[in-house]
Amino acid sequence: MSGRVAVVALGQSTCAPEKRQQHITEMVYDVVRNTLDSVGATPRDVDNIVSCSQDFIDGRTISNRTIPEVEGGYLKPEAKVAGDGAQAVFFGLMRVLSGKYRTGLVLAHAKMSEGSQNVIANAMFDPFYQQAVGLDELSAAALAMRRYLHLSGTTEEQCAAVAAKAFGNALRNPRVFRGAETTAADVLAGPMLASPIRAGMAMVPADGACALLLAHEDVARKFTDKPVWITGAGCALDAYYLGDRDLGRCDALVEAARKAYRLAGIGNPAREIDLVELCEFYSFQEFLWAEGLGLAEPGKGADLYESGRTALSGDLPINPSGGVLGGNPLCVAGLTRVIECARQIRGEAGAYQKDGVRVAVAQGAYGPCGQSQCVLVLSADG
Repeated sequence: MSGRVAVVALGQSTCAPEKRQQHITEMVYDVVRNTLDSVGATPRDVDNIVSCSQDFIDGRTISNRTIPEVEGGYLKPEAKVAGDGAQAVFFGLMRVLSGKYRTGLVLAHAKMSEGSQNVIANAMFDPFYQQAVGLDELSAAALAMRRYLHLSGTTEEQCAAVAAKAFGNALRNPRVFRGAETTAADVLAGPMLASPIRAGMAMVPADGACALLLAHEDVARKFTDKPVWITGAGCALDAYYLGDRDLGRCDALVEAARKAYRLAGIGNPAREIDLVELCEFYSFQEFLWAEGLGLAEPGKGADLYESGRTALSGDLPINPSGGVLGGNPLCVAGLTRVIECARQIRGEAGAYQKDGVRVAVAQGAYGPCGQSQCVLVLSADG
């Protein structure tokens, strides 16, 4: 990397199943204002803006066209990533590293409550062969979970247990809404959505927004004395057609992690990383993504969970915030993972703070069965 880039300010709305009282523009205005106010910055301190949203979710073409004024984008370069918020951070990072900009605002928003999510998700599949059979993200994830259970020997009970962990962690996080003291048995007793995925094993639609401010090392300390450095980043894309890849594997994530770790100088991620925030839209993905990140051997993600290491009290917590299962929308989910890692490194996570976090990894995914993957390594030291 040419120079270093840091996260210097954070802003998050609460997430809720439905935010009727707020228009998208109001949500974006609030998180941008709070992000800049937290470090005494103004829109004049922002050189460029990257937003993340999705036309189908927002119900309009060019879904970022309604927000330039409220994000402070007047007469400024502004671009949209129509995918996951972690990818927006990756793009914002590249823009600052290009040398053309010194700062960049990255934000994401979604109001999933305003659309039929299975109809929206169906639109991502091939219109000739796959849409017609009714595929959506849930049914595709059910195929992937069944394949993963077959390959790894992981049980539905273990997938239910990791969901219960997420809900317990979410109780400590005031910005999400699915926190609950529950058990694997409770999750398994819930309604079946698409076998073998039960309601407690799947994300739910949500509304919310979040933002962060990136700054090159030349100006980072102008904003904060606690910059969080992005030391590694990697993206990779897998095959589009579900039949062209093994859904029980995550080759794109393996490649994205390899790129990010090489830049960050990480050789043994299971021992050199203090905390992980990943996008588990379905509970089994915590195991599969942990394997792709090199935290466990292939097929052994559940063993990592059973060891206790991934609990908040363990030495490698995964999703102490409650993760996506705790209640984050699409698009916002990946950017929230980056924000949560930065918050942990800064020591500002409150009731779910893990002591001594110096290196954290954020993972974002988008597309059917995690087709597109992004990994970002954040560090207190740079």
